[in-house]
Amino acid sequence: MVITIIEWVIFGLLCMPVAYLLFFAIASKLPLHKKRNEATEKNILVLFPAYKEDLVIEDSVKSVLNQQYSRSMYEIVVIADKLSQSTVEKLREVGAAVLDVNFENSSKAKALNFAMSQIAGPFDIVVILDADNIVKPDFLRRINNSFSGGIKAVQAHRTAKNMNTDIAVLDAISEEMSNSMLRKGHNVAGLSSALIGSGMAFDYQWFKDNVGSLTSAGEDKELEKLLLKQNIFIEYLPDVDVLDEKIQSGKGFYSQRRRWISAQFYSMIESVRDFPSAVRQRNINYCDKLFQWMMLPRVLLLGIIIVITAASFCTIYIGSIKWCILLFSIITAFFLAIPNYLLNFKLLKAFLKLPVVFFMMALNLLRIKGSRNKFYHTDHKM
Repeated sequence: MVITIIEWVIFGLLCMPVAYLLFFAIASKLPLHKKRNEATEKNILVLFPAYKEDLVIEDSVKSVLNQQYSRSMYEIVVIADKLSQSTVEKLREVGAAVLDVNFENSSKAKALNFAMSQIAGPFDIVVILDADNIVKPDFLRRINNSFSGGIKAVQAHRTAKNMNTDIAVLDAISEEMSNSMLRKGHNVAGLSSALIGSGMAFDYQWFKDNVGSLTSAGEDKELEKLLLKQNIFIEYLPDVDVLDEKIQSGKGFYSQRRRWISAQFYSMIESVRDFPSAVRQRNINYCDKLFQWMMLPRVLLLGIIIVITAASFCTIYIGSIKWCILLFSIITAFFLAIPNYLLNFKLLKAFLKLPVVFFMMALNLLRIKGSRNKFYHTDHKM
């Protein structure tokens, strides 16, 4: 009897995140009507925090220079943390402003804070890109159009630049699933999109006023918290692509996810005390974000359900039916959230790595402490 009660409690707890993911996966299949007319060009500041990114930063800057947007209406600033002098000179030659820094403990939050303390403006919009991001020629024009409707925060569609290893494919799949469920699906349902750290744009004055609050390596979570507490809607632009380099090795994947889980955990701990006031104020977006941060990583959720389903099927046949339904539901949610271009042989091959990824993510849960403020540098293979 006690075992049965415990099983039902566990089942109920796992049902909630699965239902959440399935709902937004289905919502992501619906059209997102956000047609924007061509708007008067605003002054845009493009920031590139770059830590030891000599191999990729020049190409990224050149992609921003190749825009269908008046060159006099935007400025590119690279926060060059431990870049070589030759790279700095090349960046200045092509037309980027470079802020040369040398932080003892580097982080994107420090780079952004320093940049905003040095730049006087005037600007209307600030765009944040990673040093390995590549954008299309219409990127700034479409970002500018989105702000014409009164929007103050935008997340573009970050997608894979490379899928040359099984880990890179899994990383690309994971990001596209988040794009579907946590960004497009949320906007379709009338809720704010999640941020992801780059391909982001904000009202310049809002960002300047709030950037000082960023202190950790999970700056995107901190920005989400600030925006949602202030009832500022985050718009997702599914057709505005930002190519982003994916993690290529298991070690890199482990380190990156460890930092992400830590940032999510501490964001949830710091924000949960705001839940009662968010409910009173009917701040649905903030309540939604708290629930999102309380959820287990998707691969762990899937792994746990698979293990319990297999165990229940071997012991209590009738009791296993509900677990089979739950397993089918989460698999359905995942496949609905994966875009068609990723449904190929590479996906099947990459799925063979899932047991290893499950183990790494489980291990990460035991090593959360101290990871939040550690900056992870993506290794680039040319």
